[in-house]
Amino acid sequence: MSRGQEMGLKIAVLTVSDTRTTQTDTSGQYLVDSLTSAGHILAGREIVIDDLYRIRACLSNWIAIPEVEVVLVTGGTGFTTRDSTPEAVVPLLDASIEGFGELFRQLSFEEIGTSTVQSRALAGFANKTLIVCMPGSTGACRTAWEKILLEQLNSDHRPCNFAELIRGGHH
Repeated sequence: MSRGQEMGLKIAVLTVSDTRTTQTDTSGQYLVDSLTSAGHILAGREIVIDDLYRIRACLSNWIAIPEVEVVLVTGGTGFTTRDSTPEAVVPLLDASIEGFGELFRQLSFEEIGTSTVQSRALAGFANKTLIVCMPGSTGACRTAWEKILLEQLNSDHRPCNFAELIRGGHH
């Protein structure tokens, strides 16, 4: 966290998986470690099975309370029959951030080639809470964090960043 960022954002981490536990959730743990080392505050952490309504229930709870300003979701963004994160999240959004998914896939292309077209990574705002959905692999979470989110969640990043929008309420 840079000098000008007075207080970190309150960020919750949701892992969507039918098989992971707290001990085996390397992607969720990566996000927790990364956000705290960047000076943000862990506001909650859950692992839910890839079920449309359980995902929505967890997200709805978090976006309804001011103690959560950002939710990072990992998992469930592919095309298998068990991947329902986008279907769960999109109806909750007040505004979509198309640029997140576009940029994530562009950056991911450099790492995994055309397989990136199978990622339905997305982001948007729901009740003034930023929700960011990324694939379940730790590598994908690292790409999203290091190449997009670290800067966009820093209020000092210019010319613009999501931290200002979240704290300023302009979304």
